[in-house]
Amino acid sequence: MSDAGSDELDEEQGQGVGTYAGERNELGERHGEGEANLPNGDTYKGSYENNKRNGMGTYRFTNGARYIGEWLRNKKHGQGVFIYPDGSKYDGSWVDDQRSGKGFYYYVNGDVYEGEWQNHKRHGQGAYIYHDTGSRYEGTWKEGLREGYGELIHRNHKFVGKFRDDKPSGQGKYIFDIGCMQTGDYILVEQSADERGAHDDEEVKVIPKWRAKDIREIVLDPIEDLEKSREFEVENLPPENDDYLNEEEALNQSINEPTVDRTSPLGDETEGDNAAVLEVVAEQHKLRSGTEATSEETEDMGEEEDEEEEENVE
Repeated sequence: MSDAGSDELDEEQGQGVGTYAGERNELGERHGEGEANLPNGDTYKGSYENNKRNGMGTYRFTNGARYIGEWLRNKKHGQGVFIYPDGSKYDGSWVDDQRSGKGFYYYVNGDVYEGEWQNHKRHGQGAYIYHDTGSRYEGTWKEGLREGYGELIHRNHKFVGKFRDDKPSGQGKYIFDIGCMQTGDYILVEQSADERGAHDDEEVKVIPKWRAKDIREIVLDPIEDLEKSREFEVENLPPENDDYLNEEEALNQSINEPTVDRTSPLGDETEGDNAAVLEVVAEQHKLRSGTEATSEETEDMGEEEDEEEEENVE
């Protein structure tokens, strides 16, 4: 990211600054549509109000940078696109000459950021795509760094947890596409001299290190499976059949009952959601176990009755 060339020449010094061709007000101030050639070689074409850039306009810098968008009293304010000298580009909201609000930043190395900004820095909720690896971070930012809850998504797995100072920190989990996840936490450890490749007199670096706890199978949501079954039945529903329609209404009513809270995975309630699903599955497992036990008891009773009949015959 480059901010070079983002400072424009202030035209408040009067009409003698550079050259101007365009509309003026009764006081002789630049007012309306016009074009200005500034002493430093920059140019501006667009709207003025009381001698200040105000409204839509294009400002071109001698180093090749340019801004196309809205202005308010000589400052970039509103929606606009800034193309920097290195080829990177910001397209989004501006406040008081700063990137603020929602916007896209296209970096010269191919990376892309989409999200919220404040005072020229990534701040708030946003997603960053790393061009070289295809990885993607979705979560919270603070003054340009990853901070708070987020997801770092890779090709076949992702990390879900918290970040601090742009690094993963504390409890989290790795979720793999093969159907399992690993829980654990990131702890700060001192990087050894061998890992640093440095001399003993150099400053010791502290890095986050993953400490795994357990690996478990990902439990599918039974409500989601029920919805899929409902969709199949509706698609294959015979026309003009009241019995099928009544069954569909009953199934729809059962699905809409609030049995499991399925909050968005981007929320902090993820662990609670998994616990609710596990509770439902555990209850189903208990019921199945009870049924099997009942079947075994029935078989034993049948064998005892057969033995009694044999004894009576003898």
